[in-house]
Parts: sequence; C-alpha cells; structure tokens
Amino acid sequence: MKKYFRFEELGTNYRTEFMAGLTTFLAMAYILFVNPSTLSLEGVDQLPNGVTRMDQGAIFAATAIAAAVGTLFMGIIARYPIVLAPGMGLNAFFAYTVVLGYGIPWETALAGVLASGLIFIVLTLTGIREKIINAIPANLKMAVGAGIGLFIAFVGFQNANIIVGDDATLLALGDMTSPTVMLAVFGVIISVIFLTLGFKGGIFYGMVITAIVGMIFGLISPPQGLGGVVGEVPSLAPTFGQAFSHFGEIFTIEMLVVILTFLFVDFFDTAGTLVAVATQAGLMKDNKLPRAGKALFADSAATVVGASLGTSTTTSYVESTAGVGAGGRSGFTAVVAAGFFLLALFFSPLLSIVTSEVTAPALIIVGVLMASSLKSIEWDQFEIAVPAFLTVVTMPLTYSIATGIAIGFIFYPITMLLKGRAKEIHPIMYLLFVIFILYFIFLN
Repeated sequence: MKKYFRFEELGTNYRTEFMAGLTTFLAMAYILFVNPSTLSLEGVDQLPNGVTRMDQGAIFAATAIAAAVGTLFMGIIARYPIVLAPGMGLNAFFAYTVVLGYGIPWETALAGVLASGLIFIVLTLTGIREKIINAIPANLKMAVGAGIGLFIAFVGFQNANIIVGDDATLLALGDMTSPTVMLAVFGVIISVIFLTLGFKGGIFYGMVITAIVGMIFGLISPPQGLGGVVGEVPSLAPTFGQAFSHFGEIFTIEMLVVILTFLFVDFFDTAGTLVAVATQAGLMKDNKLPRAGKALFADSAATVVGASLGTSTTTSYVESTAGVGAGGRSGFTAVVAAGFFLLALFFSPLLSIVTSEVTAPALIIVGVLMASSLKSIEWDQFEIAVPAFLTVVTMPLTYSIATGIAIGFIFYPITMLLKGRAKEIHPIMYLLFVIFILYFIFLN
C-alpha cells in the first residue's frame, strides 16, 4: 500500500495521512447536516403545487455514501488527497431555484443531476471538458463563484430570520431580540472566531457549539440518551433510484438550462479545487495536473452515484486544503476521510438538533469564503465589470443562480463586441448566448 500511494516519494507516512484525512473530514463534516436541511427546504413553509419535501434521513445517508464513494474514487484511482461531497451552491441551486423557484419536483431535479454526471463522464473521457473550461472567461468564472456565495449567504440570513420580508422595502432586518435569531447570530460570531484563529474545522465546531448553546437555553430539544446520538443508518428508499425513474422528464428547455447550470458550476468548482489543492501539496508538474483525467472522472462518477442515491451534485471540496496543510500528500488521505464519512452514517439522530438556526451560520460563512473571488475580477474594464456585476448581483436578487449566470452570459458578448474585442470571445460563448436568450423566452 505504501508503494501504491507513493509514501516514500511524497515524504509521508500512515500517521500523517490519517491525521490529514481526519482534519479534512472535520473541516467539511458540516455538509452532512447542512445538505439535508437545504435539500429538504427546511424552514420553507409553503412548497409549489405538485412538489413534495425530500426525506432528511435519506438525504443524510445519500450525502455520506456519495461523499465516501466519490472520495474513494479520488483517493484510489487518481491518488489525490482530495475529498468529495455534495457541493454547496449546487445544493442551493437544486433546492431554491429548481424546486422552490421553478416548481420542478425534486425527483426530476435529481434526474437532471444524473444527466449532468453522465454528460461529465463523456466530456471527461473525450477530453472536451477541459476545452469548455478554457472557453469561459476567467472573469465570469470568478463572478459566478462570488454570486453563488452571496446567494448562499442570503439563504442563511433568511433561514435564520435575520433578514425577513417587508411589504414596503421587500426586505428588512428581523427581530434581533428573538431567542432563535440571537442563537443564529451567536453561531455566526463563534464560527468567525474559530476561522479567524485558524481552526481548520471552524464551521463544523461552530455548528456543534451553537447546537449545545441552543439546548442549554431550551431552544433545541436535546437528544434522549445514546439513541438520540447513535442509531441505525437511515433508509435510502425515499430517494434511491428516483433519478432513473424520472429521467424521461428532463427533455424540456427549462431542464436543459438546469442541466447546463449543474454542468457549468461543477465544471469550474472542480477545476479550481483540483488546481488549488494540487498546488498547495506541490503535486503540479510543469504547471499541469498529473492524472487530471482520472481526477475529473472520479468527480463525474461521484455525481452519478450521488444522484442515484438521492443528493445533488457531488464535487471536490476546497476544504481538502486543510488536510494538505496537515501534511496529507497521497490518496490515502482521501481513503481515511471516506472511512469517516461511512462511520458518520450511524449518527443520523443528530439531525434533530441541527435546526435552521444551527445551519444558517455555516451558509453565511461559506458565502463569505466564496465571495473572495471578487478580488480577481478586472473591475477597471467596464465591458467586463458589467456582465460580472450583473452575474453577482442578480443571483440573490432574483433568488436564482441560473438567472444570474444567464444574464451575465448574455451581456458578456454584447459588451465585448461593442468594445471591439470580438476576437477574445470563444465561439462557445455565442452558443451559450443563444441558449440563455431562449431560456428567458421559454421561461416566460
């Protein structure tokens, strides 16, 4: 095993790799509880007609298993210390844009995730995936990431009732004297403290302490005995295979845009994460990523597995840098993290204490981290600033990640053409321009 994972060549050992895997798991364990809360639309009282709520237990199991399987693929096949799980942003798009906004049943949305995963596998095996990534301008990639961050943070503020609806101004500050609102604010503060001090699992620790404080003050019902902490693995029956049985429902213009958005966001999320983690670990060779095809295949296959089980797009997590910072260099780091995700399956009873007030701070903090990509946008060039700004601002304002992407991708060719920079526009951008124009026409 040491030889397969190249321990000697990478200067690592079992103990270092084990601690790195544990560190990465703790840094992203929050997804086990945030994902069920997000996909089940916890805190949303009224659902569109014909739409039902996803089962939280099934989502929890699907999240843990998809993370474990995808991470094993990455660790064993690609041999990278990169951990996968259902992606933040993509789960928000799935729940709040596709299901809540468009009124598309979650079963059909899962079929869309499955389709995007299958397309990813084809694009990866043919080498087209890398070409498409290169066709999208870097400024728009950064804008999409930042816009999703603002959207996720807005959802967090809304779920915690820190921001509420208002007839006069549309939005207003909530009742800050409400005990549950105060609990969520406390969660944000404690998470900020942990991350500022450099704790790798700061988001997860923040959720744990917020839940404990909530139980102390009677805002959250504490678990009853050992059975309230450890229990049987939740059944996957409510979600398993729904993506296949509803696959025939994806052939509409609306679902085409949904699938394109799944593809687009995961495209750059994965590419950025792979490069960031590999660079930090010193695994890049001549500014290229060795075994990139295997890493991308692992990511694509994980999405197919996740959709089959019942969760949104599974993707590589930038929190993997926490494990690399702890010394992880080989795929064994990922294998260890996968083991912890499987072990976590037995802790589903804790879902009852992870309320929206507990998960909201995690959403807000992740939003802060994602918004950091704003610094990389060339704001001094107006033809770039316009589509980038519209991409970022319309995501939270329209409550739709897809709409933000569509508006930005429509304006980019227009402003660049007017500026006389037509040669810099890749033909794929013109194709996306047409697709998104049709999207707005058919959506209305």
